[in-house]
Amino acid sequence: MHKYEAIIIGGGLAGTQAAIQLGRYGDDAIVIDAGGGRSTTCRSYHNLLGWPDGVSGQDLRRLGREQAEKTGIRFVSGEVIGASKTKDGFKLVIKDTAEEYEASTVLLATGLSDRYPKLPGLEHCLGSSIYVCPDCDGYEVKDKPTAIIGSGHPGANMALTISQWTKQLTYINHEMSPVDESLRQQLKDKGITYLEQPIDQIEHVGGTELRSILLSDGTSVKAERGFIAFGGNKIHTELAKMLGAERMENLHVVTDPRTKETSVPGVWAAGDVGVHSEQAVIAMGEGLQAAIWMHKRIVQMKSNGK
Repeated sequence: MHKYEAIIIGGGLAGTQAAIQLGRYGDDAIVIDAGGGRSTTCRSYHNLLGWPDGVSGQDLRRLGREQAEKTGIRFVSGEVIGASKTKDGFKLVIKDTAEEYEASTVLLATGLSDRYPKLPGLEHCLGSSIYVCPDCDGYEVKDKPTAIIGSGHPGANMALTISQWTKQLTYINHEMSPVDESLRQQLKDKGITYLEQPIDQIEHVGGTELRSILLSDGTSVKAERGFIAFGGNKIHTELAKMLGAERMENLHVVTDPRTKETSVPGVWAAGDVGVHSEQAVIAMGEGLQAAIWMHKRIVQMKSNGK
């Protein structure tokens, strides 16, 4: 049995930022990271302070991990599949190895996963010339021919959102899910071309730059940039449920605005798993915020002899 003062579940931007802070406090903490996550697919964040030419999520994670490790934080590869309360804290169980870890405080930084089909060529462009977040990357499509690759209402709403940056817009309803007539009319009013047809392939140049989208009937839609919007993203809050933490109807974890602690004392949540706007900067800020209050709890427990 491995015992720590704090365990961070998730090595994305929120979890890694929290690790840096806990390490600087000198707390006995580790990060259990299953890999993956939204930040691994972003090849270039352009809206972060200090990175005007962009920085990839992979680079941020690597640099952050190195920074955390210098303070004594250890990263463990593995997926936590079990979580329960104990007399003095919490027990976590790792998939495959069945290893058990205990901690007096836990941070859930498990994030979310975007839903999208396995279209040939899509993952080559994803995070480079095809995006998921209009708040992050709407600016990148400014005045460029852009395709929204999506399904039903999520795709239609994404197209309307992106129309503030470019008028050269095509919405391809790949899954051919219904779109209300009122939304269809709004697309028409904005001059957005609407196509209801499956996509065969995402064609790209240079490995990552979108060139065109080939439809099932052989039609080629020219586009330099794109967004995906299929809806049904998976919020990774299964562990929060196991521990009894309050979740919203959309499954995001509810936290105290000041401390980021959940409804379960000793359990915190930060990043995309929580209730916010799904931004890299906010995820890092919440990770730091949670770590500060986790440390306060650790100090308090020590003073109480626990």
